[in-house]
Amino acid sequence: MLLEAIILGFVQGLTEFLPISSSAHLRILGEFLPSAQDPGAAFTAITQIGTEAAVVVFFWRDIVRIIGHWCRALVGRIPRNDPDAKMGWLIIVGSIPIVVLGLLFQDQIETTLRSLWLVAGMLIFFGVLLGIADHVGAKKRKLKDITVGNGVIFGFAQSLALIPGVSRSGGTITAGLFMGYERAAAARYAFLLAIPAVFGSGFFQLFKNWDTPGVFTLGETALATGVAFVVALGVIAFFMNWISKHSFLPFVLYRVALGSLLLVLLSMGAIQA
Repeated sequence: MLLEAIILGFVQGLTEFLPISSSAHLRILGEFLPSAQDPGAAFTAITQIGTEAAVVVFFWRDIVRIIGHWCRALVGRIPRNDPDAKMGWLIIVGSIPIVVLGLLFQDQIETTLRSLWLVAGMLIFFGVLLGIADHVGAKKRKLKDITVGNGVIFGFAQSLALIPGVSRSGGTITAGLFMGYERAAAARYAFLLAIPAVFGSGFFQLFKNWDTPGVFTLGETALATGVAFVVALGVIAFFMNWISKHSFLPFVLYRVALGSLLLVLLSMGAIQA
């Protein structure tokens, strides 16, 4: 099981920030490992602490500046319309939908929404949607142009990632592209927006499962989380460089191909939903 945890941690770090759904990959991969079982929503959420820690390291200066300006604006030391203070509020507002929906549908998230039939459909549907958004989006609006209304839309788009196969970054970036934001601006906000939600979900699951580990022990889960952190650092740097020069087409094609393959395997009875 230790080797399986390392493999899943590697895949988590590799796929979390690409718009291909890390939770879908962990769900699918679990069926092909020796234990042949779903690693579970708790394992996925806890290992995401590692990938989100990579975001904190990568965007450390931005995060410190945003928190500092938000606090100073709150006590009136700088104007409340300061761009970084505004970004702090936008992250708070954008985080509300996923917190509310995550609590309301917690049971479904851990059970029925992990059906591989649903995962396959989400991979294909949201892959096509990402391709359309990337093609028709104006890609003119920058990070400073985000409004409160846009932040709420981004937030609801992020909350769709509660369903494996949607992709947290993919859903948020798709919404940003449809609203006319540049690829890099949409991705940057998506990464920053994910910080409260992922840490909140991860530590909640860690606390909840402290005495009752699931498929993996807490030690194995911790190792997977560490592996995910290291891999994710490299992936973030790659992805931010990639989207400044290329389209999302390779990710769209990959999603559709993976979802289609999954449908075939399920139809043949090669794997169980």
